[in-house]
Amino acid sequence: MSTPLKFYQVGSFAVGNRLLTDEERSTQSSPDRVNALTSGHRACQGCGEALGARYVLDTAMAVTGGNVMAVNATGCLEVFSTPYPETSWRIPWLHSLFGNAAAVATGVAAALKSQGKTDIRVIAQGGDGGTVDIGFGPLSGMFERNDDVLYVCYDNEAYMNTGVQRSGATPPAARTNTSHASGEQPGASFNQGKFLPLIAMAHHIPYVATATVADLHDLEAKVKKAMSYRGARYLHVLVPCPLGWGSRSDETIQLSRAAVESGLFPVFEAEHGVITETKKIRRRIPVDEYLKPQKRYAHLFGANGRSDLVEALQKIADNNIRQYHLLEEGEQ
Repeated sequence: MSTPLKFYQVGSFAVGNRLLTDEERSTQSSPDRVNALTSGHRACQGCGEALGARYVLDTAMAVTGGNVMAVNATGCLEVFSTPYPETSWRIPWLHSLFGNAAAVATGVAAALKSQGKTDIRVIAQGGDGGTVDIGFGPLSGMFERNDDVLYVCYDNEAYMNTGVQRSGATPPAARTNTSHASGEQPGASFNQGKFLPLIAMAHHIPYVATATVADLHDLEAKVKKAMSYRGARYLHVLVPCPLGWGSRSDETIQLSRAAVESGLFPVFEAEHGVITETKKIRRRIPVDEYLKPQKRYAHLFGANGRSDLVEALQKIADNNIRQYHLLEEGEQ
C-alpha cells in the first residue's frame, strides 16, 4: 500500500497533484498515460466501472512499458466499450464468454510463456456476476494452478448489464429486479452471497487486494504492486453503478468513499493468504449516510422504513471494523 498522503483541506479529501513530487503523482495526471480505455465508449454517466478499468489498465501499461494483454468477460465493460464494429480499447484486448475469462487468460499466459515472451503480462477483467458467480470455477482453478494472471473484478454489486439482477456480491437488503423490496425480508437476503477476496486469500495466492475508485493513489499503488508479482493475483474494486444503485451520476466517488468510511467495504492487502495492510477509516460515518443516497435502499427509510434492517447492516459494518482493524488504535 502506498504511503498515506495527508492534506487538510476544508470540505474535501482531494489531493492536488500540483502539491506532489513527480514520483508521488498519479498515472492519470501524466500527459503520457496510455488512455487504455479511451473516449467514445457508451458507459452511463458516472459509471464507476469505466473509471476503474481506465485507472487499472493505464497503470499496468505504465509499469510494464506497454506490454499488457487484457481478457474481458462479457458484461457491462465489454458491452459499452466494444459495440461492433467499434472499440474504445487501445491495448491488445480479447473478449471471452461470461464465465471463462480466467480460463482464457490462463491460456493466453501459457501461449506467451511457450513462445518465451515473459515480458508480456496478462490481465483478466470481469464484473461481479462474471467473477463471483458464473466465472467462479475457472477463477478458482486459476488460483489453484497459480497461473501468472492478474484478475480484476469490478464489483458493482449486481448483474447490471442484463437488467440489475442479484449476484453473489449483492449486499443484504439491496433491491434488485430479482430481490424485490417487499415482504418480511425486503431486498437481498442476509447471510447469502460471498466476499470473494477472502476466498481468493484461502487459495494462498501471492497477492490479493481490495480498492475503490475513490482513492486513485491507493488503487494505482495496488496495481503496481500486483504487477511486481508473478503467479495468480486478485484485485477487487468497488465501482458504484448509478443505474443499478439509483444514485446520481455525480455521486460515484462520494459513495465509494462512504462505503469505506462506514465500514461496509473493507480496503486491505494480503500476501500468501495473510492480511498485511489495511486502509484505516479516516472519518467514520454511520451506514445510513451511505445507504440513503441510493434508491436501492429507499425501502429502509421513510414512514414505512425498516430501522431493524439498517441496524443489521450497521452490525455488519461494525464487525468489519473489528475484523479488519479499520480504525486507528484507541478509536471507537
